[in-house]
Amino acid sequence: MPYPHWVHWDRFFDDLEDQLASEWEAERAALDTEAERLRLSRVTLRDRLTLLAERDPSAAVPTFELADGTILRAAVSGVGADWVALALTEGRPAGALVPLGALASIGMAHAELLRSARPAPSRSSLTERLTLGFVLRDLVRRRASVTVHTASGRTLAGTIDRAGADHLDLALHEPGSARRADAVTGHRLVPFTAIAWVRVDGAGSLV
Repeated sequence: MPYPHWVHWDRFFDDLEDQLASEWEAERAALDTEAERLRLSRVTLRDRLTLLAERDPSAAVPTFELADGTILRAAVSGVGADWVALALTEGRPAGALVPLGALASIGMAHAELLRSARPAPSRSSLTERLTLGFVLRDLVRRRASVTVHTASGRTLAGTIDRAGADHLDLALHEPGSARRADAVTGHRLVPFTAIAWVRVDGAGSLV
């Protein structure tokens, strides 16, 4: 027996409603995806490093591959205008100062990767406005013994005598020893652009 006409109309409207709901869901998903792309387009490397500094201590320690090929296991201890400070977790207690341009890649747990993929909250921290030159001049003031690792793979141990706008002067001597005139074996002028990272022994945190 044929169905009454109103049954066909009910099915028609049900189908139409389902179709409209599917289209609306698809449109909303597309908008959400576009909004996510736009949000991610505003995230900077500094944002992600800043959030890594606030990571769960129980999470796996990140690995940092640098321009000279070195791979460091370290926790982020500070982020400046153009550098990141790392607390090394292997070997003797030491800190590393790395120009952002010398970072080749960062390995971390997937959960940390996702957590860091958002803009960092705005802060008024002075540290975030300090440049690499400012931090190096602080090492000059402290007469810290350092090892400068260059992007070409060279290592230069000594004490930074002075730091200019885009370069530093390094007095060469045995790693870990004090800078004495009779211990200095030479001098090097090193452009900031040539620096892959600077190791500071005994510095768990540089900032």
